[in-house]
Amino acid sequence: MENTTNDYTHINGWGVDADPKNEPTYPMKHYNGDDHNRINWVRPVLQKETVEILHSIERPNLTAVFGTSVPPSGLSGVIRRYAFKNFSENEYGHWLPLLLADRINVVEGMIDDLKHGHIPNIFAEKGLKAEWKFNRKGFVTKIATGVVLTGMVLYFNKKKKKKALQY
Repeated sequence: MENTTNDYTHINGWGVDADPKNEPTYPMKHYNGDDHNRINWVRPVLQKETVEILHSIERPNLTAVFGTSVPPSGLSGVIRRYAFKNFSENEYGHWLPLLLADRINVVEGMIDDLKHGHIPNIFAEKGLKAEWKFNRKGFVTKIATGVVLTGMVLYFNKKKKKKALQY
């Protein structure tokens, strides 16, 4: 991490709460003598980066602490890198690819399970037993909608193929 000067006076409103005599919670707060030492705060030692960490383009460097449980990999990792490197966090172009990457990562996880000889129990992992028990009407509606939509896709696909054969 690069050393930066601690002069933030160019930021409008910086240090507005630094003066203990101008404390908005006075006289309600009971002071312990250490309340205003936050202005002399020293940044903690940074966590070591052992795997690839994606971070917002608004941040010039990593935060002091970050998660490393699942580094980006596969097609979902490529999509995540694209979202983080090209879009700000306030844009749909950042969040929509991340949602897509999450869905793709589920499929990648199932393929990985199959590669290692484990057959995923999708019914249990998706919580369908609990949904059947506590939201039976919604569950049946969801299944019926899926069946109807799948049937429509198959019907129109078959109809399209028949039409193509006639010409």
